[in-house]
Amino acid sequence: MTDRIALVLGVVLLGAIALDVLANGGAALLFLMRKFFVFIEFLAFWR
Repeated sequence: MTDRIALVLGVVLLGAIALDVLANGGAALLFLMRKFFVFIEFLAFWR
């Protein structure tokens, strides 16, 4: 991955997070983080 692609990807992610916080109060980000933690616990079980 080149520096330019990484920078664009980072800006897009930060923009999506900012949009979620402004539009939904961070509800979508909170939902995704909860699902991510459940997924991590599921993977740890199969380790």
